[in-house]
Amino acid sequence: MNLEQALNDYIRIRRSLGFRLQQQASSLRNFVAFLRAEGASYITTELALRWATQPAKVHPAAWAWRLGRVRRFAIWYSATEPRTEIPPTGLLPHRRQRKPPHIYSDDEIEKLLRRTQQLPSRKGLRSHTFTILFGLLVATGMRVNEVLSLDRADVDFDRGTLHVQRTKFGKSRYVPVHPSTVEALKKYAEARGRLFSHTTDSSLLHLRAWGADYRSDGSIHLRQALPTTRPPRASRGPRPWSTAA
Repeated sequence: MNLEQALNDYIRIRRSLGFRLQQQASSLRNFVAFLRAEGASYITTELALRWATQPAKVHPAAWAWRLGRVRRFAIWYSATEPRTEIPPTGLLPHRRQRKPPHIYSDDEIEKLLRRTQQLPSRKGLRSHTFTILFGLLVATGMRVNEVLSLDRADVDFDRGTLHVQRTKFGKSRYVPVHPSTVEALKKYAEARGRLFSHTTDSSLLHLRAWGADYRSDGSIHLRQALPTTRPPRASRGPRPWSTAA
């Protein structure tokens, strides 16, 4: 089996198990193209290491991430190609240091929600949308992506539940919410219905149609409302919004 076909099978099998492999698939295809350009028909540790460290101006942790993806593929590919060399663990020991998470205090949450209610908007819905967004994050502990992926049909007002369908590894679950949260969602749905009665957007929050630029613009306004006591490197304050969402 050639490398290209092996990689396609590897990606297909892992995705069937629930892994998305978006960045990993792109990275591994780049690696296979590198091997082809080098005239190699199988994986060697030397070539894997040379490819992993190609981007000179990146954090060394990125090299370790790239080599780790190759190592997983090599382990799988070695079952059909005995000449495959599996890069040893610890060859690139660099690890990215995550910043300590910022735990919002009750005062910060209150200030944030007050600020969302003051966000400027032509039709007046953005303030409601961001208030519901952050209110759901606080009330349910859901991930940002999970809240943004909710459709209107995922809300059961009678039972007081949210149906979270697009989660990690393709799993789904039901999240119970407090009656006060249900009431807030009802009011938001009514406001959205009045302002956008002809929309075909099925999402719960009217953010998908606005796009990432609109969401980032809202984030700028919200950051200004959150002073911080964090070190100078994080002087912009805790991020109330992740643009990766």
